[in-house]
Amino acid sequence: MAQPPEPREIYRRATEEGERRLAMSPLEKTSTGFIAGITIVFGIVAFAMAEELARPRLGSALAHLIGALAFGIGVVFVVVGRSELFTENFFGPVAAVIDRQHQSSAWIQLGQLWVVVLALNLVGGAVMAAIFSVEGTLPTGAHHALAEAAREISTKSGLATFTRGIAAGTLLTLLSYLLHAAESTGSRIVLAYVVGFFLALGPFDHVVVSGLHLLFGVWLGDTVSYADVGFNLLLAGAGNLVGGLLLMTLTHTAQVKGARRGGNE
Repeated sequence: MAQPPEPREIYRRATEEGERRLAMSPLEKTSTGFIAGITIVFGIVAFAMAEELARPRLGSALAHLIGALAFGIGVVFVVVGRSELFTENFFGPVAAVIDRQHQSSAWIQLGQLWVVVLALNLVGGAVMAAIFSVEGTLPTGAHHALAEAAREISTKSGLATFTRGIAAGTLLTLLSYLLHAAESTGSRIVLAYVVGFFLALGPFDHVVVSGLHLLFGVWLGDTVSYADVGFNLLLAGAGNLVGGLLLMTLTHTAQVKGARRGGNE
């Protein structure tokens, strides 16, 4: 069995990918962010349909497990389709910026990438959510499951939303790191699916996924408001940044930089 690449090699690959992402044209950033928003909604809807179908026979707990298994396909669509999901683009671009000599302009590029991708993730997802919200588009009961999931997200405390955001940011950034260690499309699919399953099983608050879930709740129920959407975007987004940058990206960077320094001594 082939050994996984060393952390230094993973970091090198991530840096190269980060440079590619930073160099994307405005049109490419816009389109890849929009596509990711569309495709992740398929995971959200798959979660709701699977959970609603399973609940009458298996009960709520096992239905949630099956729903989480179904959600994983959304993350697979994002990864294999090479689209751009916020937090999934943390590791490589940040590594690329750190390795540049002239960092001030690179940080501006990074900020632009994040703003554009996050905004277009939400726009693309909202378009797809509007389509799925039309009565009769989904099987009977799916709209109820989407509204219930949104209600559960909206009733969490601010601190819980923030900490669940940290978990989601750490998890998605870990995925972007591990994808650079994968040598085949099959292993990338497995990694994406496992991370998607765990994200939904929590469920942990990814700023795009939870925001779109809540948007379904606004349109399909009567207990979730646009204020709940905005509140979640702020707290989950802040948590995603803490988890993705501090707990994952910078620690892996320190690991590699420390190994380089030790090797030069």
